[in-house]
This record gives sequence, structure tokens and C-alpha cells, in this order.
Amino acid sequence: MFGMGFTEILIIAVIAILFLGPDKLPSAMVEVAKFFRNAKKTIGTVRDSLEEELNVKDIKEEALAYKKELLDASSKLESVTDTSKIGTTLSNLSDDILGDDEDEVKKEPKKSVKAEKVTFEKKKKKKKIEEDSDV
Repeated sequence: MFGMGFTEILIIAVIAILFLGPDKLPSAMVEVAKFFRNAKKTIGTVRDSLEEELNVKDIKEEALAYKKELLDASSKLESVTDTSKIGTTLSNLSDDILGDDEDEVKKEPKKSVKAEKVTFEKKKKKKKIEEDSDV
């Protein structure tokens, strides 16, 4: 009680009995108890009114909400900028960038395509076609 031990309380009680006497001591104890009760009630009222005026509770809730948003954003930023994940992703990539080559292989086999040479020269007409039309 108030940071005092049993012996300190006992010494104060003995001094109070000596100064007040046995007939005034009970009424003095009642007055001291009323004083502490009123002081406690007043402190609680002041604290409640201050919290109400300053909206401390609302401010705390808003601060916690902002803190949560900031933590979420920072974790997303860390996951995006994590170079170790980027390295493993790049090492897992194959030649198939769009992912559509595998689907075509599964659906139908690739047809062999004959490579043509691209030039800017005019193609020569085949004379065989002209001979067939004359016959």
C-alpha cells in the first residue's frame, strides 16, 4: 500500500493513536478513507474528460490503421524488390516466353517449313507452263 511495508504502517498507526487518542482515531480514519476515495474518483474523472476532449482513443485507432497500411505496403515493396526471388524466377524461364509454344506442341505437331531465300530480284517465269498451254 503506497510503497510502504507492514512495519511502516504499524509505526504510523501507533503515532496516530498517541496524537489523536482512541476516541478521535475512528472518525479520523473515516475521513482519511473518504479523502483517498474522492481523490481517486477525481483523478479518474479528469483522465476520462481529457481522453474525451483529445479523442485519444480515436487517434490511437487511426494510428494503428496507418501503421498496418504502411507495414503491408513495405512488405509488398520488399517482395517486389527482392533480388533473390528475381534471380530464381529468371533462371526458371525457358525459351517459351509467352507460354503458347507448349500448347501448340500438345495440340498438333509442328509442320516442317521450307526456308526461302529472300531477294529483291525478279523471279524468272517458267517456260514449262507456257509449253503445256500450247498443246
